[in-house]
Amino acid sequence: SRNYCVTTQFSFQENEIKLLTAEIERLKNFGCLGVSPSLEGLRDENAKLKYRLNFLKKSLQEERSKSTKSMININSCLQEIFGAAIQAAYPDLENPPLVVTPSQQPKFGDYQCNSAMGISQILLKTREQKVIPREIAEKIAKNIPANECIEKVEIAGPGFINVHLRKDFVSKQLSSLLINGVQPPAIGKRKKVVVDFSSPNIAKEMHVGHLRSTIIGESMCRLFEFVGYDVLRLNHLGDWGTQFGMLIAHLQDKFPDYLNVSPPIGDLQAFYKESKQRFDTEEEFKKRAYQCVVLLQSKNPDFIKAWNLICDVSRREFQKIYNCLDITIIERGESFYHEMMKDIVKEFEDKGFVQVDDGRKVVFVPGFPVPLTIMKSDGGYTYDTSDLAALKHRLCEEKGDILIYVVDSGQSVHLQTVFAAGQMIGWYDPKVTRVAHAAFGVVLGEDKKKFKTRSGDTVRLIDLLEEGLKRAMDKLKDKERDKVVLTPEELKAAQTSVAFGCIKYADLSHNRLNDYVFSFDKMLDDRGNTAAYLLYAFTRIRAIARLANIDEQMLRKAAREEVLVLDHEKEWKLGKCILRFPEILQKILEDLLLHTLCDYLYELATTFTEFYDSCYCVEKDRQTGQIMKVNMWRLLLCEATATVMAKGFDILGIKPVQRM
Repeated sequence: SRNYCVTTQFSFQENEIKLLTAEIERLKNFGCLGVSPSLEGLRDENAKLKYRLNFLKKSLQEERSKSTKSMININSCLQEIFGAAIQAAYPDLENPPLVVTPSQQPKFGDYQCNSAMGISQILLKTREQKVIPREIAEKIAKNIPANECIEKVEIAGPGFINVHLRKDFVSKQLSSLLINGVQPPAIGKRKKVVVDFSSPNIAKEMHVGHLRSTIIGESMCRLFEFVGYDVLRLNHLGDWGTQFGMLIAHLQDKFPDYLNVSPPIGDLQAFYKESKQRFDTEEEFKKRAYQCVVLLQSKNPDFIKAWNLICDVSRREFQKIYNCLDITIIERGESFYHEMMKDIVKEFEDKGFVQVDDGRKVVFVPGFPVPLTIMKSDGGYTYDTSDLAALKHRLCEEKGDILIYVVDSGQSVHLQTVFAAGQMIGWYDPKVTRVAHAAFGVVLGEDKKKFKTRSGDTVRLIDLLEEGLKRAMDKLKDKERDKVVLTPEELKAAQTSVAFGCIKYADLSHNRLNDYVFSFDKMLDDRGNTAAYLLYAFTRIRAIARLANIDEQMLRKAAREEVLVLDHEKEWKLGKCILRFPEILQKILEDLLLHTLCDYLYELATTFTEFYDSCYCVEKDRQTGQIMKVNMWRLLLCEATATVMAKGFDILGIKPVQRM
């Protein structure tokens, strides 16, 4: 194996290969290579052993190939190393604390292991042994196994273990990145992930409230797909319910020939408001609306057609927004689960979980004060029923290993109750299957109140995106990019990249659990942690090699032949920063907080600026501007930075451009 970080990865397979090879030799000596017909059983055994041997060899080869290409998570490597050291130093200690973090200051090395203090506390509490942390740190350091990533360790202060990485190790990992591209870290078995996001309501326009779920959900899906998981992206549309009764009744009145001529419903929002006003004020209309609901739920063909017509108008409007934001999603609305709801009610009844309360069928879940209503007194189903049906389908039919609901924080108690009910009835074990609510806060205006139009209406998402395009073009023209720098096609590409990139990044760069203030002025600022700054930094980095007349083929050749020299402190700092990408992704896979990636990309861009200001990549004659020398290893650092930034942008759903 390549180093300690992966020494145990293949050991079981390698040992089995050795044992199988020896067994085949034994059988061969026994005369069972198919020569004697009387030894049929031994021939079968030999064939099985050979098959198993070939399978293991192929599997081992594939795993080695995958491991060689995967980017190493240096933090995880160090945790394995220090985990082994602590185990060797204190073999009787159960679950000792393992704390490895990047160092905040260069004088304290590259990483720190801060486990000694925790172990000292455990020894005092469990064994009444008073051992100072520094002694523990020294004992751990003495037991560090041989590896290829640590240059040296130093004990500092009360018991911090400062870790200095080997430069040849870092250089080798950077070369691997340049040769193989940005590869996902090794994360174990492939899993199926179901992500529920966006989820607008039919007959209502998508508004700014849908922005966060759509952007966050898309980015999460991209991350899970990058690391190799099988991802199912679901749009849980509100496409079923009593509101469709009033919409169909209004459709019948306004477009009586709807069955033969497609009704020209241009503004579905206005259509919804008209039907709602009639529902609230006209008693006869309300009665007819309820009759329409019954006929729809009984699958009357004319009413199904009316329902589909209304849904199709909404779908077309939703798709315009999804196209703008480059969103890929599969529609699976509440109607998909309608036929399953009867069985859900029966299952809870059969298990003895249902109580009748004033004609309603309810389920009380331990630890939650408000019960789930799974059937109304009139026999109808509720959101609780459809959410339970969706949960069961995703667990039992889709076989999801990880279920993520990207839904606003206001639904937290409801979703936690639904999840707990699924666990209570035995649909899943939380130790095996992860079911998570990726909650998020609301979008605020600059007055710190809910984001509204001047008239007090909810901001339509399509209007917001169009305003973003306008402001992005104004910004580019202020910089006079339209006059000399960019062609009309490049200007249009830059406008789209900046507009939608800035809207996405402004959301994703904030902790999703918090509310955030929506400000076009801030998000389009090309200074600070914004998409505008990062996109511009990216185009500058990409231009360095181009302006030095170094093309992609030359860079690929150099990546295979050049050794990346990391002697300058800014080269070293940048190299380490680039290689932190896998540990950033690993952290997000655990906590689903995407702002960590945004913070990392900003740190990478600013670290690159420090490097570029201090280290000449291309040396020119000051008088003539002629290129005198190209420091290829530094151009490779530029390329590695840009490659990682491009992958980060891709996960965030941001499209960079080559010229800006």
